[in-house]
Amino acid sequence: MPVTVGLKGRAETTVNDTNTAQAACSGALPVFGTPYMCALMEEASWKSIAPHLEAGQSTVGTRLNISHDSATPAGMKVWAESEVTEVDGKRLVLKVSAYDEKGLIGQGTHERFIIADERFLSKAAKKLEG
Repeated sequence: MPVTVGLKGRAETTVNDTNTAQAACSGALPVFGTPYMCALMEEASWKSIAPHLEAGQSTVGTRLNISHDSATPAGMKVWAESEVTEVDGKRLVLKVSAYDEKGLIGQGTHERFIIADERFLSKAAKKLEG
């Protein structure tokens, strides 16, 4: 079954010492780090799409345009939601949002491309050649 507009995903975690701004070296404070919010948005996105791909295919993120609007302290649950808003051949655009137990903490758009695993990995491995 193909990837279609409206396909939704979700990923969640709890803020702890391993996913703070301090842990990511993206800031000095012990609050949910923006890099981890981005990763949660990508996780919600790719995991929702994966079951709709052919064997030997995956998706890779190519663009993430988001805002991180509210801080979340350690101990709170956070989650990201994604929704496919555009399918243009192998290019997919998703609306992404992140929340904590008090409400919206970030939002934006995310772009992914459907790729052939072997070809993609082969091309990446060529960078190791002298």
